[in-house]
Amino acid sequence: MSNEYNYYNPNPEDFDHNNIFDEQPKQEKPKKPKKKMPKWAGVVGLALVFGIVASAAFQASNVVFDRVTGNDTKTVKQSSTSGNTQLTQTASTVTSDVSQIVESAMPSIVSITNMSVQEVQNFFGQTQQEESTSLGSGIIIDQSDSELLIVTNNHVVEGADTLTVTFVDNESVEANIKGTDSARDLAVVAVPVDSIKDSTMEEISIASLGDSDELQVGEPAIAIGNALGYGQSVTTGIISATDRELDGFDGKLIQTDAAINPGNSGGALLNANGQVVGINTAKINSSVAEGMGYAIPISDASDIITSLMNQETKTKVSEEEQGYLGITGVDVSDDSSEMYNMPTGVYIREVSKGSGAEQAGLAQGNIITAINGTTVDSMSTLKEQLTYYKVGETVELTVQVAANDGSYQEQTVSVTLGTASE
Repeated sequence: MSNEYNYYNPNPEDFDHNNIFDEQPKQEKPKKPKKKMPKWAGVVGLALVFGIVASAAFQASNVVFDRVTGNDTKTVKQSSTSGNTQLTQTASTVTSDVSQIVESAMPSIVSITNMSVQEVQNFFGQTQQEESTSLGSGIIIDQSDSELLIVTNNHVVEGADTLTVTFVDNESVEANIKGTDSARDLAVVAVPVDSIKDSTMEEISIASLGDSDELQVGEPAIAIGNALGYGQSVTTGIISATDRELDGFDGKLIQTDAAINPGNSGGALLNANGQVVGINTAKINSSVAEGMGYAIPISDASDIITSLMNQETKTKVSEEEQGYLGITGVDVSDDSSEMYNMPTGVYIREVSKGSGAEQAGLAQGNIITAINGTTVDSMSTLKEQLTYYKVGETVELTVQVAANDGSYQEQTVSVTLGTASE
């Protein structure tokens, strides 16, 4: 079977199964980390579209919780769920009209544009930086006093230097990352309410969320997203299966035969009542498979999304201002975790003398699994998160420390970030 990716090929470095101490990232002036492709992307293609900017060649790609209330002068309306699928049968012909459902749900769906700079090798083997743009989708899930909150996939916003959200009326505003979870491929981005026009606020709405635990195989499914970057479009099908597992993906997935195309990542999978039951994320991209798309169940993602919503909104700092932990580390992948009975994360290979990490008590053999509540499953994820913090700022690391019996105990360590020379 010939599998192909429809988003990018980050070419991640492998974890050395023979000797974890042999692989040591260089502690030099940091470069933009290469994207690390999840293992499950080896079987599926993420529904993300990559484009071309500034004449550069780019590589191709693809809650249920309480509403936050406040005294907003601008408040988006709630989606109506009164529209139901209408079936009309004449002889042996069955037609389905989902226009009312789509009309109600579309104002809660957005397009997301990710502008980033990536390192690529040219024909002569030299490394150079090129500007890249990728396109995905998102779902308006809530509004606080000052921000409109949008859920999407982590791979839609990963590595972004600039994020732009485009609403149903084609108005665009810049957004910032609220929180991400790479293991579950989830992210929440925030748009300041005061940056949104009054006319746009009148057009958009907060999505109505359903219960994915109640889904039945065979019931109707509707997917909405920014397919191929052309703008919001609609595909229909059924729920093909529930509780699907993909190798390397942390959690169960909904399978549907509603077309999930490049650009649909982060968009909505709706039930017949117009409620969001899933977040579209991937599809099988194979010459022998057709109509196999996947979505993250909204009920399973509820707690994670709530946690991401409650994080502080992040903005990247300049490279000169960026703080450093003062460690060199190596990825503990899912395979390595199982083989060596170690937690997934970043294994600390070495701690630099005089660094914030040393002063905080971090040591060789510790495994970093989270930073300020964001899951860390690789060095690239850790470096990405550090781009949001300045020298002198303090971050909370979740660290797994090996005990004498070979087990690991979780600790929370506060680290004050230093400079790259430390």
